Amino acid sequence: MLIHKRDNVEVNLANGHKYSICDIKKGENVIKYGNPIGHATEDIAKGEHVHTHNLATNLSDNLTYSYSPRGLDFPVTPTSRTFLGYKREDGKVGIRNDIWIVSTVGCVNKIAERLAALTGAFAFPHPFGCSQLGEDQEITQKILRGMVHHPNAAGVLVLGLGCENNNIEVFKSVLGEYSPKRVKFLNCQDVSDEIAAGVAIIDELKEYAASFTREEIPLSQLVVGLKCGGSDGYSGITANPLVGRFSDALIGMGGSCLLSEVPEMFGAEHLLMERCTDIAVFEKTVALINNFKDYYKRHDQVVYENPSPGNKKGGITTLEEKSLGCVQKAGTAPVSDVLDYGDTVRKNGLSLLNGPGNDLVAVTNLMAAGAHLILFTTGRGTPLGAPVPTVKVATNRNLAVNKSAWIDFDASPVMEGKDLDSEFFDFVVSVASGTKTANERLGYREISIFKDGVTL
Repeated sequence: MLIHKRDNVEVNLANGHKYSICDIKKGENVIKYGNPIGHATEDIAKGEHVHTHNLATNLSDNLTYSYSPRGLDFPVTPTSRTFLGYKREDGKVGIRNDIWIVSTVGCVNKIAERLAALTGAFAFPHPFGCSQLGEDQEITQKILRGMVHHPNAAGVLVLGLGCENNNIEVFKSVLGEYSPKRVKFLNCQDVSDEIAAGVAIIDELKEYAASFTREEIPLSQLVVGLKCGGSDGYSGITANPLVGRFSDALIGMGGSCLLSEVPEMFGAEHLLMERCTDIAVFEKTVALINNFKDYYKRHDQVVYENPSPGNKKGGITTLEEKSLGCVQKAGTAPVSDVLDYGDTVRKNGLSLLNGPGNDLVAVTNLMAAGAHLILFTTGRGTPLGAPVPTVKVATNRNLAVNKSAWIDFDASPVMEGKDLDSEFFDFVVSVASGTKTANERLGYREISIFKDGVTL
């Protein structure tokens, strides 16, 4: 399969790997998706397999960019189409009516899990909240703040120990305004029986949650996170373009999408920069890319230490190749905003979100930024789920069949020319309206917080 007319490799649809369609000289660029994915490390004959033995990355350190906007003529047309969601008292909208237990510190993880088992609430263990300093602790607080304010939770129990750095009183100063009917607090050291006290509070929150019922909400209020994990040679052909067309359709109706995984923009960042709505957004995007490269260098790591072993087995050779497939999840819409790690979505449209590509960290990041649900494309398969519905989209048929308990939607028929756009859009709207995803049915909901600091 030839993906772009400028390509000098094609993809074998039987295995997802690349083969040259012409002779490629040593040092020449290998072109896929119409862009360089690296250079030939030896002469490559027509029809030869192109992979790690004869292809290497072109990536290096920080680059200088210029703003050359294009593709900004993107029509946004309000629609009468709706989903069934929950309208909160503060005007926010949720797609689930959960009770969440948010721990200020890892020391109370097991108490949170016991409370969840007794009440049906959801607990999200993490190891942080104490023995952290400065910005490292602030990052933890920002993610936990995003969880507490997330509208998919009708009620939240903030569970603390009492002696931690991020104790409840300290956390309240970061949390900002909240409804005391929706958010309640328990310091475990302050009560003789923390289990009984926790159950009583959760019962109050359940009663409050019962006051909400689903109602029709405009699709313009839906926020969707975009993520890929365990990519393969089919990711940029089937699932990622399918999600990209969904993203364009939702944004065209006034909705919002979030693209994170900054290291998996390396080598494709120019395609995002030319879609920035103005020079200020462009400059934030440049900083997003170069600051993440600086993070790698501070830790004496090369910026292109990617793809993973699973990616390579699936046919992806260089980070440029992975990135050019990855950014297709964001469609063609203009980039309207750039968010830092721990920020919450501010504008409708497409926003870039600072953060790494690690699956657990990325889905947590997207959730804390306000994503109601996450579209997670995968060619290798994974059972993980965020606190919000995590729609697993298989890139290939074998995965969809062999791991059907993990997978929500099979994008492989796109390879055969089938148009799945309407079916997929309808499915995502059904998830927003209450259809359970595989991770929800299995009870797989997890968080992981990005750490870059000293532990005392």
